[in-house]
Amino acid sequence: FACIAPWNFPLAIFIGQVAAALVAGNTVVAKPAPQTPEIARRAVALAHEAGIPADALRLVTGGGAVGDALVRDPRVMGVAFTGSTATARAIARALLDDETRPLVPLIAETGGINAMIVDSTALTEQVVQDVITSAFRSAGQRCSALRLLLVQEDVAERTLAMLKGAMDTLVMGDPADPATDVGPVIDAAAYERLETYRQSQRPRWIHALAAPGGANFVAPTVIRLDSIADLDQEWFGPLLHVVTWKAGGLAATIAAVNALGYGLTMGLHSRIASVAAAVTAGAHVGNLYINRSMIGAVVGSQPFGGEGRSGTGFKAGGPHYLLRFVHERTVSTDTTSAGGNASLLSIEDIAGI
Repeated sequence: FACIAPWNFPLAIFIGQVAAALVAGNTVVAKPAPQTPEIARRAVALAHEAGIPADALRLVTGGGAVGDALVRDPRVMGVAFTGSTATARAIARALLDDETRPLVPLIAETGGINAMIVDSTALTEQVVQDVITSAFRSAGQRCSALRLLLVQEDVAERTLAMLKGAMDTLVMGDPADPATDVGPVIDAAAYERLETYRQSQRPRWIHALAAPGGANFVAPTVIRLDSIADLDQEWFGPLLHVVTWKAGGLAATIAAVNALGYGLTMGLHSRIASVAAAVTAGAHVGNLYINRSMIGAVVGSQPFGGEGRSGTGFKAGGPHYLLRFVHERTVSTDTTSAGGNASLLSIEDIAGI
């Protein structure tokens, strides 16, 4: 198995993939993100020290060219990947390029345009607290992070006013400092991409903080959109988009989110049980969080993974995840060939065969 991990959880996801593949009986070639090789190198060294054979777990490091060569190697019989939807598609195509190769399973957990729906019964203080946590913690660099806030227009003005005030209390700075709320993004390439988009949306800004100089700080920014369809890709940083919806428009709102094609996480804030039931039944998402933040899934309690453009199925941390790393085989024996008595199948012990 090739296990290809992301940079945003460089130990937890890396170890989760590797451990699952090993426990299921596979040998593993593990490739961390190029931004975080040292964490992976130390983790693999500790695994070897603990007794995992070196020829059962090998580490390779490098960028996209290394990853491409790895997934194209005919010795690789399965791939576990966490990262962008675009890269997952590239891996899927690479696995199919060689027509002499078996169909290789791909276990993918990718990104999402994750929405939170807020209706007029929601507790505004709780909504704002959970929006701040979901959109801006880790500088928005979580697969599960909130990207699209959908507020019923009856309470939009009050909600956004309180959100602005809460944003103004955020501290940007060194992520090693416990007082910091928002750190920099991962590297200069991410900064350039996010900042270019952020500036292009300046006429739509509802609120934006001032980023400190130096490093790769992208200021938390709230951007107003006219419709859900206006957001056609994931922006992996502290950028939150807002769309309002009219009373009676819940079903249409859910349908519009589903139409984006992603299905990783969704949040709902409502005090009406039937609304929660409608969203649960209608939303095409892997993880739905009701009246709480949308990040911080706990292994064993909230198995994590999406559908559609956001993933390929069984969730990491769940009871079915290991099944993706094995092949199911069936053996059928005709007992009539032994005279209809299954006990005669051990006749070789008597006959000395």
